[in-house]
Amino acid sequence: MFFVCTMLMLLSTDATAKTLVVYYSYTNYCREIVTTLTSQITADVLEIQPAEKGLRYDANGYALGTQLLNAISAAPDNASSYPAIDPVAVALNDYQTIIIVTPLWWSQMAAIMQTYLFNYGSQMAGKNVGLIVSSASSGISGVVADCKRLVPEGAYFSENLWINHANHSKRAKLVQDWLTAINYDTVTGISETTTTTPMSTRIYDLSGRSLVEKPSAGVYIKNGKKMMR
Repeated sequence: MFFVCTMLMLLSTDATAKTLVVYYSYTNYCREIVTTLTSQITADVLEIQPAEKGLRYDANGYALGTQLLNAISAAPDNASSYPAIDPVAVALNDYQTIIIVTPLWWSQMAAIMQTYLFNYGSQMAGKNVGLIVSSASSGISGVVADCKRLVPEGAYFSENLWINHANHSKRAKLVQDWLTAINYDTVTGISETTTTTPMSTRIYDLSGRSLVEKPSAGVYIKNGKKMMR
């Protein structure tokens, strides 16, 4: 499991006004969306990872991915239908807003993210819930349906955000427009003006994930350049 808090300062003194961005990324598109999103809002970030590493969900026409989705569809209320994920140690009580960033697999929510929401969706009851979906070209209605099945009592924002591969390069503007459309600052109670770490001084690992502080050893990226410590 990878868990990183972006350690940005909230001007609100109410801890429950905090936002958590939860994401799963298989092809790196969702990770890039999260990086863009967290350059525009103050949020902590949680990456969901499958317990079994190195599986090719897209091989042979997404045969394995389809198999996982079919198992869920056959018994959506059975925990054994969902693929195992790495343990998650995040207290959702600390957050009032949850933004879910997920890929689309064959018009459904990626099975790995479905597992997380199956396990923790009940803890999101009454919280602000936002949904951002990345897909090649398919519409996101099936993913929205999956999310509402797994988080039935979430207080969903007025709109969801769909970023497909054709407009992925324009994601900064799409995210900005979405935050405005859902009235993010007012709904969450978070001031628009925040103190953040400048993008030029942020440190990332080789997967493009923002690090809280400089690693004690290894290779990392700062200001677009690889560095070794």
